[in-house]
Amino acid sequence: MSQQNGVAREVDQVRVWCDGCYDMVHFGHANSLRQAKAMGDYLIVGVHTDEEIAKHKGPPVFTQQERYKMVRAIKWVDEVVEGAPYVTTLETLDKYECDACVHGDDITMTADGVDTYHIVKAANRYKECKRTEGVSTTDLVGRMLLMTRQHQQTGASEYTVDGGHSSSLSTDASARSPWTGVSHFLPTTRKIIQFSSGLVPKPGDRIVYVAGAFDLFHVGHLDFLAAVRKKGDFLIVGLHTDPAVNRYKGANYPIMNLHERVLSVLACKYVSEVVIGAPYSVTDDLLDQLKVDLVCHGTTEISPDEDGNDPYEVPKRRAMFEIQDSGNTMTTDRIVERIIEHRLEFELRNNKKEKKEKLAFAAYMKAKEQGKLTIDPIKIE
Repeated sequence: MSQQNGVAREVDQVRVWCDGCYDMVHFGHANSLRQAKAMGDYLIVGVHTDEEIAKHKGPPVFTQQERYKMVRAIKWVDEVVEGAPYVTTLETLDKYECDACVHGDDITMTADGVDTYHIVKAANRYKECKRTEGVSTTDLVGRMLLMTRQHQQTGASEYTVDGGHSSSLSTDASARSPWTGVSHFLPTTRKIIQFSSGLVPKPGDRIVYVAGAFDLFHVGHLDFLAAVRKKGDFLIVGLHTDPAVNRYKGANYPIMNLHERVLSVLACKYVSEVVIGAPYSVTDDLLDQLKVDLVCHGTTEISPDEDGNDPYEVPKRRAMFEIQDSGNTMTTDRIVERIIEHRLEFELRNNKKEKKEKLAFAAYMKAKEQGKLTIDPIKIE
């Protein structure tokens, strides 16, 4: 064994490094980290500061402290390094005894147009995983700026697990980045299985149930789930359908559709299981079938069901309902307010990112045609 930062590691342990902005952490980020963890035994994730992101990409939506907390809660992450350098160096990999750096098969560049991974690529300490198509921070920002609803699943498609399109800045005629511009997330049962923990309650486990939209999964959600998880051994999260969320939230909510929200919640280390398309009113059947011991809700207002009844009437009657204060004031509405308040800044950021990626892709394709590419993506789906 050797020691690193006071933590013992096995000599033959394969340590993997990932880094990034991880702004508005979504299931695409989580999926890349899941794939990276599969390439080794211990996953270390470096997260850039607000200052570095503003310099190279534009203003982040979440603060660095919020982003650090969100990444730490992803169940495949073993360690987080705060304030990681924007350009990945061999010194960074050596400091944390990492064998290789892993990144998605898209190109990340500095403000000067330099590949942020050129050093580790040249040293043959770089591996690629498959990028999750159909989602990006740019895409989500676009949905909020345009206030669209085409990404939602309604009617016959309400529960369907198949291909879908989301309308956003990335489908605008001027947006043609081969990475950010892609908007066709394909939800599949295989992807859900990959994200699922596969856990079942053990005899004697105290089962806690919570339900909601969990749209744009954020630090407020995270702190709430961390708090309610302490009240039991097995945490089940019920996710409402898109029409249900739109009924009580209005406007273009939810920003993320049901299957996108499922993966975002499943990636959280506090969550044991998810009910996809949970009924808005918590029923006796649901409580009995899931063997629930406690139902919790946050301090946000509870909207009545369509029939005007309290959706938590049953667990209240059975004396198994509690209000849980997360201690965090972040809400999905506040995130949208941040975006709208800085609309011009984010539109400029998105446009700059599209242009840089378009130029990078042209260079990538040219090198590929000339047989100069030395990195072969490792496809772990």
